[in-house]
Amino acid sequence: MTVFTTRPELHGTFGMVASTHWLASAAGMRLLEAGGNAFDAAAAAGFVLQVVEPHLNGPGGDLPIVLYSADRDEVIVVCGQGPAPAAATTERFRELGLDLVPGTGLLAACVPGAFDAWMQWGKEHASVIVDQGAPLGKTKRAAPGGITDTKNGMTGYVIVKAESHDAAAKLFVNHPHFALFPGDSVEIMECLPLPEP
Repeated sequence: MTVFTTRPELHGTFGMVASTHWLASAAGMRLLEAGGNAFDAAAAAGFVLQVVEPHLNGPGGDLPIVLYSADRDEVIVVCGQGPAPAAATTERFRELGLDLVPGTGLLAACVPGAFDAWMQWGKEHASVIVDQGAPLGKTKRAAPGGITDTKNGMTGYVIVKAESHDAAAKLFVNHPHFALFPGDSVEIMECLPLPEP
């Protein structure tokens, strides 16, 4: 008898990233190839999924995490599944003439679990995160004439530690940004130390 599967068997010697979108998997793999670890790859893939599949993934969704910690020598599970809203009872659905919870629409919505799961993941790994960065919002310009709105091409930031400004710039050669987001470059700025008082 021939064994049949709908999924290919995959083998690797360096690492592997799987997701529901090839761009997310590619971003995660790029981080592995650049020296990142599995946590870096998972975060990169997760954030890319929020851009390329916003209808399936995002801060308003679910985030189950299963990971292995070599330091602890244990598997860790973070259940970021969203629970049903308090009013989503069997009785309420029956009052609406439904025998099952609909597969789509507002009645199928859950209380988002992804945000709390990402926060839990960050707390669990706080010792290895220098500054996870953030997306940037609208820009204001403060000048002697007052405060005005202005435009800024920067969409987010991350802080890295490197031997020099040039070494920091080299970390971003072939950065996933080029394939995923608008723009043709990543700007690298040096963080200068504050003068001693």
